[in-house]
Amino acid sequence: MRIAPLSFFVSATLMAACATFNTMAQDTATVNAIESELSVKQAELDNYTQILDKHLGEETRLQAQLDLLRTRSSDLDKEKNQALDAMNDLYRRLIDDPSVDISEAQTRYKEAVAEHKKNKDDITMQLAAIASHRKDIEQIRVTKHTLINTLENLKDQLSTARVERLRNEFTREGTLEVDHTINCKRTETLAACEQRGQQMALQKATKRFVDQLFANLTEQRLVEPKRNLAGAQVQVLNSHVVSSAFSGQGNYSVNLSVSMRGDVNNSRLCSLISVDNRFCAEYGTPMAGTVGTYQANYPTVYNDSQLNFSEQTTTIPSHVQVSTLNAEPIIEVTKPNIQVAPEKKPPVMVPVTLRSNVYDDEVFINGVSYGSTKLSVKIPAGTYDIEIRKLGYKPYKKRVTIRKAQTINAKLVKKPESIAVPTPKSEQDGTTVSATVISQTPKNEVVIVPAGSFKMGDLVGTGLANERPVVEKVLSNSYGMQSTEVTVGEFRTFIESTGYQTAAEKGRGCAYYKDGEPVWELDYNWQSPGYEQAENFPVVCVSYEDAKAYANWLSAEQGEQFRLPNEVEWEYAARAGTTSEYPWGNEIGKSLANCGWCGSEWSNKSAAPVGEFPPNYYGLYDTVGNVWEWTQKRASQSGVTVRGGAWNFAPSLARVSTRLELATDFRANYIGFRLVRER
Repeated sequence: MRIAPLSFFVSATLMAACATFNTMAQDTATVNAIESELSVKQAELDNYTQILDKHLGEETRLQAQLDLLRTRSSDLDKEKNQALDAMNDLYRRLIDDPSVDISEAQTRYKEAVAEHKKNKDDITMQLAAIASHRKDIEQIRVTKHTLINTLENLKDQLSTARVERLRNEFTREGTLEVDHTINCKRTETLAACEQRGQQMALQKATKRFVDQLFANLTEQRLVEPKRNLAGAQVQVLNSHVVSSAFSGQGNYSVNLSVSMRGDVNNSRLCSLISVDNRFCAEYGTPMAGTVGTYQANYPTVYNDSQLNFSEQTTTIPSHVQVSTLNAEPIIEVTKPNIQVAPEKKPPVMVPVTLRSNVYDDEVFINGVSYGSTKLSVKIPAGTYDIEIRKLGYKPYKKRVTIRKAQTINAKLVKKPESIAVPTPKSEQDGTTVSATVISQTPKNEVVIVPAGSFKMGDLVGTGLANERPVVEKVLSNSYGMQSTEVTVGEFRTFIESTGYQTAAEKGRGCAYYKDGEPVWELDYNWQSPGYEQAENFPVVCVSYEDAKAYANWLSAEQGEQFRLPNEVEWEYAARAGTTSEYPWGNEIGKSLANCGWCGSEWSNKSAAPVGEFPPNYYGLYDTVGNVWEWTQKRASQSGVTVRGGAWNFAPSLARVSTRLELATDFRANYIGFRLVRER
């Protein structure tokens, strides 16, 4: 006869308790809420895009009318002058002949003057209309770049929520009963047959559990094709034999009730639902729990690839009972009377994740090298000496006691690079005076960007509409570009040399981000941008015109032509021969740049000192994040484009092809610049 149908989880689901139901419902509600907010913000962005397009079209129409008025002004001016000449000629004739009629000439001149004045008034009104229209356009652009940042942040939140939901769905708990029958081998004892039958029943239970985990995933259609990559596992919490029996035909049947918890390789969650791996970086290694496990001479943690068994088709009443103590079963057999003692527990292995703020470091645990960060290892519980080293940095050392899963974040500090001033001699006694050590700060050197060609725009297909279409660009000549953004210290030299006042200092201050939108602060300027800064921070709160004024001053100071880069020059230099979203690949990673939610110590707090992160292949620093950078305005543009992303903008806006267009007088504590030097 066939075995009885498998009894599924309590309440016919994987979930064993209302708390699990609530967690799943909350996860889905969170995802749905974010998706709903995304839809609303996307509709707002689409609406503002349409409004901006209409305003730009209207500006073009107003400008065309202005051009016509200016052309007509020239014609009217010519007509006025001709009428005046004609009237003056008649006045001269009138002196000799008082009967000459000059009324017609006077009327012509009066009408010409009136038409000319009216046209001048129309030009004045047209200029006012264009100025007003441009203010509207500037406000719409600010609103658009705010909405774009909000949308990208929501997308990040959505990815985080989806990963968390998937993790919770994989780590559900549940209980099921399974029937299994085997044929006892002639050469094995009853106890061995019984143990083998229970092992195979447990394998069947765990296999079914994994199947149900996948079947109940919210994004099952997306995950199922990648099932073999998931690393899905089962942890047995406890189990007991409901009934079991031997038959006269040498068969052993068992009905086993098993309580289990699912688990998954957390580092693979992102690939399962096709999101950036940075959303999985916060999770530790799999199977981090220390719950007691079912040990009856077979593994207690199973993954999908380990589960192999064969089904038999008969059941016989049980003579075997299993009781559990601390989740470890002692198997008691009534006929014959055999006890199988539990095996000795292995040491508890604890997952530990180590990170640092630098590249190419080396991790030592109790003096043994474990490689570079980010590093995830499993080590027995205990006390360890952790050391992380990198050449040119002070080593990070810490003694830690590991008892549960944890992450260690190390911050390595650069050793001061110093140069010694030549040792002078005392003028009085000829004795040697000790050398003075001067701290060397990063220099903004001009690096040479070679001539070449590249594809400009959204090469990967994840960008904004204004990054398309992709176009081939050729740069026939090499050019120089500053390796870092212009710093506060460099800008201060310019101010002290010229007495220049920035737009922020003369106008209504500088914008900063508050509650997802730019807010003007009257007291903010390049010296006080709303966060603490040093001389080696990028200068911010400068407008497009402020940046041009600095470029003109630097050109005069150095006798070479400096200017803002145009967009082609900027993107070509930032790509540095790559075709990926970022210099290192298509994912932002963690702590590789200073952008919002990028994992650095400055993310969402402030700009970072220039040169804190590795340069691209051309030797340019901070082309990803830190501060947006002004580029040179094109004749066809009404606004100016900023490039590169910033410390408080979403990582997806720090891509090499991202473009945001702003008004020339806009300034914010997240916008700076760097210059190119012409040949």
